[in-house]
Amino acid sequence: MFGRKKSKIEYDPAVSEPAVKRSICTGETTVGFIDIQTGKFHDLKLVTSQEEIDDFMRQTGVENIKTVY
Repeated sequence: MFGRKKSKIEYDPAVSEPAVKRSICTGETTVGFIDIQTGKFHDLKLVTSQEEIDDFMRQTGVENIKTVY
C-alpha cells in the first residue's frame, strides 16, 4: 500500500537477542527475542515470509539473526 514507515524495535542487547523460531512439526515461524541468561524465547509476532523476517531484522538493526527450532 502506501509507504508506511516501520518503527524501530527497541531492546537491550545485554539482556536479549533477536531470533527466529521455527516449528519442526507445523512449519510455523515466529520472530522474537531470546533471553540471554535463561535461553527462553519470547514471541513477538508470527511471520509468513522471508520479507517479514527481513523487516524484523531492519527494525532491530541486526544483519544476522539466530534461528532456533
